[in-house]
Amino acid sequence: MSTQPTQINDSLSLLPQVKVILVGTTHPGNIGSVARAMKTMGLSDLVLVDPQTEIDEKSQALAAGAKDLLETVTIESTLEEAVKDCGLVIGTSARSRTLPWPMLDPRESGIKLISEASKYPVAVVFGRENSGLTNEELQLCQYHVCIPANPEYSSLNLAMAVQTLCYEIRMAALAGVKETEEEYPLSDNMEGFYQHLEETLSQIGFIIKAHPGQVMTKLRRLYNRARPEAIELNILRGILTATQRGRIDSDNESK
Repeated sequence: MSTQPTQINDSLSLLPQVKVILVGTTHPGNIGSVARAMKTMGLSDLVLVDPQTEIDEKSQALAAGAKDLLETVTIESTLEEAVKDCGLVIGTSARSRTLPWPMLDPRESGIKLISEASKYPVAVVFGRENSGLTNEELQLCQYHVCIPANPEYSSLNLAMAVQTLCYEIRMAALAGVKETEEEYPLSDNMEGFYQHLEETLSQIGFIIKAHPGQVMTKLRRLYNRARPEAIELNILRGILTATQRGRIDSDNESK
């Protein structure tokens, strides 16, 4: 007897683990349209970061049969707060950046999100309607995703972009994507590491806190590209702690 239906059901049960995060949304109708796009693909965890509008009658009307997602929406003041419990964060970016980040296409994004969703919450992040995500917000993401639209007319509204990514996430779940074996640190743990790293580099004089330049941005890109596993991150934190301790001991001996 085939076990395919069970595999599909198990994979679809991961969809609630996928957060759809909207940053700085300005139009209430977009929130409702996004809720509808999510529900048609089986996703339910909608998060608003610093919304510039409230959920109103227009939101409710455009949500149609997905009003329940608006009733359970989570609102956070910063993206860092919204993703702190996530082990994988993928940010949408429609334009090239000065420092390119590891890129995925929508299909790769869906596969990667579902492959890790059984281990911890995962998220796909969408920026402001007129300007997208800031460089600082994109640095909170392990990967960036760009929808390869027609270069002669690549204008996608917010709900269209969400629908495209949610479709690929659902297709990955229906395909029964294999769960990854690696255990990666949560976003909050990575942010703690970056703070520890900057503190240590400042103490040893590698960077000057008042004029850090792009050192930390480039190091973030390096570690995001390498994507250390949870146990590897613990080793790196141990190295930083030992480095700090050695610096303190050296300073004490010189006094």
